[in-house]
Amino acid sequence: MDRMFRVLGFWTGIFAVMFYLGDMHSTALLFFVQTGFFVILGYLKLTERMYIYVFGAYLTVFFIGFTYYTTFLLVPGIEH
Repeated sequence: MDRMFRVLGFWTGIFAVMFYLGDMHSTALLFFVQTGFFVILGYLKLTERMYIYVFGAYLTVFFIGFTYYTTFLLVPGIEH
């Protein structure tokens, strides 16, 4: 299970670099932070149950943040 968090770190790192190259700096910073989080977790050697709990908490925070953003902050039809 620890290897899967390192894989998540790898892919979020790839996305972070692509966002940075696409001049989306705030999104790139968010993905660089996620990359560090996943890679550090991948080397902690936690139990499999703890990895599942951490991933569940990560998904909960993501869905709450995404729902808040799309409900209250996103203006439909406006392109930047």
